[in-house]
Amino acid sequence: MAAPLPSTALSEDEWAGAHDELVALLQALIRIPSINPPNPPGPETDAARFIAERLRAEGLDPEIVEPEPGRGSVLARLRGDGTGGEPLLLLSHLDVVPVDATGWRFPPFSAEIADGYIWGRGAVDMKSMVAMEVMTLVLLARRARAAGLNPATDPIPGLARDVMFACTADEEAGGTVGVKWLVQNRPETIQAAGALNEAGGVSVDLAGRRFYPVMTAEKGRETYKISVHGTWGHGSMPRDDNAAVLAAEAILRLAAPGEPSLTGPIEALLKGVEEGLADNAKAAELVRAIRGDDPRRSDAAVRSLCDEMYARALRALLRNTISPGVVHAGIKYNIIPGEATIEIDCRTLPGTTEGDMREEVIARLGDLMPHCTVEHVIGAPPVEAPASGELYNLLCSTIVAHDPDGIPVPVMAPFATDAKWTAHLGVPTYGFSPLKLEPGERFLERFHGQDERVGLDALRWGFPVLFDVVAGFCGHR
Repeated sequence: MAAPLPSTALSEDEWAGAHDELVALLQALIRIPSINPPNPPGPETDAARFIAERLRAEGLDPEIVEPEPGRGSVLARLRGDGTGGEPLLLLSHLDVVPVDATGWRFPPFSAEIADGYIWGRGAVDMKSMVAMEVMTLVLLARRARAAGLNPATDPIPGLARDVMFACTADEEAGGTVGVKWLVQNRPETIQAAGALNEAGGVSVDLAGRRFYPVMTAEKGRETYKISVHGTWGHGSMPRDDNAAVLAAEAILRLAAPGEPSLTGPIEALLKGVEEGLADNAKAAELVRAIRGDDPRRSDAAVRSLCDEMYARALRALLRNTISPGVVHAGIKYNIIPGEATIEIDCRTLPGTTEGDMREEVIARLGDLMPHCTVEHVIGAPPVEAPASGELYNLLCSTIVAHDPDGIPVPVMAPFATDAKWTAHLGVPTYGFSPLKLEPGERFLERFHGQDERVGLDALRWGFPVLFDVVAGFCGHR
């Protein structure tokens, strides 16, 4: 028989109390406006200090590192007895994106509770995961205190591996003064057998079945600035080399969807979904069509099988994408602009290099290239972790233990996370912030979106799942 889950050592009342603490912690974190870019600097360190104080109250000895004023990260470590191998890293970020409060149901930093949700900027991305990680540390620290031990220095009863915690600044702007700084200056705080990060383990209902995509990979990102050169002139005499007109044509060419390409992570995802839909012949056939060689049939199958939100995500995972994000042209309405600039966000599939992406951008510009200069601004390659092995298998089995109808599958994220930097140390990093959602929840739209919120019941389910993964991976076998 399978060993009992670590979470079963706590009573229902104890879990109810821990959930209440989790909710209060998340509300407090949301109320700290740790916006990135900061103006003025300070809120990220404010959030780091708050977390450090919470951990100190449980007997831990957290550390705050602050490479730049106000840009603080918080680190902590629980010790095992050293017999289990390298540590497990709980990775998260403190910062949130800016917000326009117009149209929000509640003020974005009020952390209101209504209709079964906690509302506010950061509720999804990613302070709910921060709160679950912190409370997991709290519960493990209490084991030591209950045994009369010091959780800051003594091994935690039942743990064979150390548990490391790194909650960092600056993820929303590339992690330069956050996890990148730690990788380059304090690698011992990141080096681990594996890491748990944001954005995976969240349920998706599809064709009557409930899937839990676990993030094993993420696309790369490349940003380019394209300078468009025309000729200045009087607005009364239109000309073909109006830089604004040339830029408009360039944008249309760049924004057109590229050709699909089935990479290993998405092949594994679609195979897992097809197997999970084996009792639904029509849905399984649509999945096979998505994997097929006919792009038009594949896209029609995506439309038929998926809600538009998930269809948009799946299309992005099947190809390299280019999104024009910033356009500048002109200085006055009656002056034909001689210069324009376009900034584009490219997300690349595994196997695509920066050189490959640049070639695609140039090819799309085509005969406009004599008018254009393409400058690479910033980039990071795709990253992958194995969809197998001890940690990944435990993520999947723990999901099923808590939801026997759930079907874990590997997935690639279309966006970038701090896994870009843990990859430099060879740390396999999985997106795993487990939540069980109500069918029809449009969860992806809450990332950076209006009325960002996370469900209380989703947290009530996900918190013990995360605890069981941490205690299970780091515990004695």
